[in-house]
Amino acid sequence: MILVIGDIIVDEFIWGDVSRISPEAPVPVVNVQKVDRRLGGSANVIRNLHALNTKSAMFGVVGDDEPGQWVHNRLGELDSDDVGVFTKKNERPTAIKTRVVAQHQQIVRYDHEWASPIHPDTQNKILEQILSKLDQADAVILSDYAKGVLTPELLEKLIPKLKGKIVGVDPKPANNASYHGATFITPNLLEASQMANMDNINEDGHVEMIAKHLCETLNLKYILVTRSERGMTLFDGKQCHHIPTAARDVFDVTGAGDTVIAAFTACLAQGSSPLDAAKTANQAAGVVVGKVGTATATWQEIENH
Repeated sequence: MILVIGDIIVDEFIWGDVSRISPEAPVPVVNVQKVDRRLGGSANVIRNLHALNTKSAMFGVVGDDEPGQWVHNRLGELDSDDVGVFTKKNERPTAIKTRVVAQHQQIVRYDHEWASPIHPDTQNKILEQILSKLDQADAVILSDYAKGVLTPELLEKLIPKLKGKIVGVDPKPANNASYHGATFITPNLLEASQMANMDNINEDGHVEMIAKHLCETLNLKYILVTRSERGMTLFDGKQCHHIPTAARDVFDVTGAGDTVIAAFTACLAQGSSPLDAAKTANQAAGVVVGKVGTATATWQEIENH
């Protein structure tokens, strides 16, 4: 089992087509054909683990509202343990990101979200639930969307208690110092350069300097930096490996980082080497960016890709 801790978001998609411009303003008129929801934010990692036939447990918060109940129901459908998902009454509604998509093109996105830190009592409850499941866990993923769940206080209490486990972090630069002692992080190049306080230059030698610096300063075993069209760079603690992109067509990069950390962690938990795990994660990312919307990749799709 892999434990996932972080910011739960509902991804809502409004699908339609456009045949005219509004007479009221120079904007397209979308003829809505369907509306659907998907687990997003940290919960998208759960979707990706499910697609990889990997059991999971989710830890975070939702609101006392219909989208929050939908999150619980959907986690149940994915056979993910949701005992660590706390419902907050009169405090913060469930975060929702709504995207309007026409002819496979995103027209606009509007967000309802609250980034204030969760209450210390809630942090402690989440920590208690995580520790109660730790014996069953092969790995832990900290999926940080900077929406208030993974506070520095929670991370500083949690990471030292995870010794002996694979601990992966999808980071945000604002929490940089709090990831000290994790097994690995999976930032994109912009995040990595901000965390290292270095220039954002997408050249192999420069990325190697960033990766080695972050590994040393954060006491990591590995770092996997995603580099858009340049693929990925893995520093395995000894040397850097540059992995060319596996993307054939790029339609939507939404949630690709969730796919990367899910696949990389799942492979490590099964005993793969860091390099083999990174190559598989790279292939998985190549699959999902070829789909529209928050997507996942199965083992069969990865192999076929």
